[in-house]
Amino acid sequence: MHPSRHRLILLAATTAATVVAGTLGTVVASAAAVGCRVDYQITNQWQGGFGANVTVTNLGDPVSGWAVTWSYPAGQQVTQAWNATVTQSGAQVTARNVDHNAAIATNGSASFGFNGSWTGSNPVPGSFALNGTTCTGAPPTGEPTTPPPTTPPPTTPPPAAGVVQMENLDRGLISVRSGGGNLVSWRLLGTETSGVAFNLYRGSTRVNASPITGATNHLDSGAAAGSAYTVRAVVGGAEQAASAPALQFGAGYLDVPLQVPAGGSTPSGESYSYSASDASVGDLNGDGSYEIVLKWEPSNAKDNSQSGYTGNVYVDAYTLTGTRLWRIDLGRNIRAGAHYTQFQVYDYDGDGRAEVAMKTADGTRSGTGQLIGSSSADYRNSSGYVLSGPEYLTMFNGQTGAIASTVNYDPPRGTVSSWGDSYGNRVDRFLAGTAYLDGQRPSLIMARGYYTRAVIAAWDFRNGTLTRRWTFDSNSSGNGAAAGQGNHQLSVADVDADGRQEIVYGAATIDDNGRLLHSTGNGHGDALHVGDLDPGRAGLEVFKVDEDGNKPSSYFADARTGQVLWSTPASGDNGRGVSADIWAGSPGAESWSSAVAGLANTRGQNVGRKPSSANFLAWWDADPVRELLDGTRIDKYGTGGETRLLDGSGVASNNGTKATPALSGDILGDWREEVIWRTTDSRALRIYSTPTPTSTRIYTLMHDPQYRVAIAWQNTAYNQPPHPGFFIGNGMGTPPTPDIHLR
Repeated sequence: MHPSRHRLILLAATTAATVVAGTLGTVVASAAAVGCRVDYQITNQWQGGFGANVTVTNLGDPVSGWAVTWSYPAGQQVTQAWNATVTQSGAQVTARNVDHNAAIATNGSASFGFNGSWTGSNPVPGSFALNGTTCTGAPPTGEPTTPPPTTPPPTTPPPAAGVVQMENLDRGLISVRSGGGNLVSWRLLGTETSGVAFNLYRGSTRVNASPITGATNHLDSGAAAGSAYTVRAVVGGAEQAASAPALQFGAGYLDVPLQVPAGGSTPSGESYSYSASDASVGDLNGDGSYEIVLKWEPSNAKDNSQSGYTGNVYVDAYTLTGTRLWRIDLGRNIRAGAHYTQFQVYDYDGDGRAEVAMKTADGTRSGTGQLIGSSSADYRNSSGYVLSGPEYLTMFNGQTGAIASTVNYDPPRGTVSSWGDSYGNRVDRFLAGTAYLDGQRPSLIMARGYYTRAVIAAWDFRNGTLTRRWTFDSNSSGNGAAAGQGNHQLSVADVDADGRQEIVYGAATIDDNGRLLHSTGNGHGDALHVGDLDPGRAGLEVFKVDEDGNKPSSYFADARTGQVLWSTPASGDNGRGVSADIWAGSPGAESWSSAVAGLANTRGQNVGRKPSSANFLAWWDADPVRELLDGTRIDKYGTGGETRLLDGSGVASNNGTKATPALSGDILGDWREEVIWRTTDSRALRIYSTPTPTSTRIYTLMHDPQYRVAIAWQNTAYNQPPHPGFFIGNGMGTPPTPDIHLR
């Protein structure tokens, strides 16, 4: 919480609070009169404490300052407030404006929030007054209970059986300077794979002679830089409404300005600063365009194997024009590093707006200033590890950053040494993802451990509440084959073609119902890829590299059964590996890795020179063969060497030797992928998009369920590139029509 935006008033001694496993569905009291209306929402509740948001709407003459008053019926106490100065005398509460929200126009409103304490019961106030004018009306009866109901009545109907809920995206229109013209490209939605053409307009002038029926891009040769564009779909010969104006990539990129957090110093006196780190995207406000969610990493972030204090981890949300929507401060009890905070951005409840989920702890503050647990608790030991104290999982409102639901993190750490060591390395290895476990609606996946014990919990977020769907534990009977099989990342795919996605957790795969599907037994590794890597055989395949010197250094397996189709001999720790169709000279994907010579085809045969990098991928040029993304460059593979297609200017990659971008995926424009790097000073995220026209027409990859959830899990630990559920490459067929429902 930035002091220039929120004025925090401490009103009473704050006591430590433990969040219970079930959380409260939103409770609302509304009171209205000729002069005012007040909406009081209990947004979160734990044993002895609660959070609330209050919105006051002025129905009378404009006011230049305000005071909202109410009386608590059960002796509740306000302990902290933001966007208002709140005082309390006995049961009487007065909330007064702060500077930035003092004026309320007629029919305008102002909002504030607070945390409070309660004992016994927590009913909503019966009436409110604005500047002495009573806002009358009967609020809903009843009071919150603990624990709350676990099956609240549905308010967002699910899609039809077998139909996957996806985002209702806009055209994502962009204009990228290309030579002496502009390459303009836009999304083809997954619901319009046939029968849709397009007209492109520069200002009011149509630039195409006849409707565009092929790829969703057009090179407007000779057009001035900065020309304004819109696109209109043509359906059945009838032109539809114009899109939003194109985003301008005048120099081949778009800069999204950032607000760099202030640095600090640790209890041991070490100074630190911040750099922009991993990012994700989601439609946070439901307008059809993506916003960016960004993790800030302090310069003293640690691998779990390293001791030492770290700075706090911050998570921000930005529009593509650089407006910061909120900042979450995870607090001192969340350690910084690649294996600690895996955040997920997705529309979990199907209301058309994405939420943001992550592990939290005592001292975490939401984007609206709400506190989780105790602000004074400090569980760091002298080595900087956090090996005691409560652990939570929080779902945040993506639009405001407010807490939507908080539960206990599953699994708890228990005895630290039971995870493989006693100093805190293996106990805090976390992974996260998103999966359509029921084939229709997304579930949140949160996990702990992979070197020894592996535990994966699936959560549903419906009607404002997180509820656990299932927990998989390698310690449980029948699950032992999953112990020690986890990677430094995971993948999600419908490996058995039953319409429901599975969790590919390294060498083990967990079925959609939370049961072990299979395990190759080849153990832990640093990278894996899941996709239709061999279009010549049915189903999906997995390519994985291994760390165990007694196991194959890499292997290619059937994703449904785990049957290893080919492998390479053991050669110690094989740290990186990639699989994709990067060369048209052999059918399907090529696979390669750090510790193995050559480039393997889908049968494991060496077909040529190994690429010079083994980190990341991007579809960038005109053909459907994929390119090599490494550090801040994109290269085209060739049998004699690479051809440089892009050198990022003034940018930096993340995660050390992994050299990964903040995010790469089909974020804007046609089906090809954008790359997002931080600028070297972290004052902006720089989004690059291809300037090259293509004749290949594919619907936006963000409407392919496997690809979309891959964008969600991309930031997890050792970042890996996304793969769709169908083959894209040389000789590809027509992509399958997705069976999706757009909210």
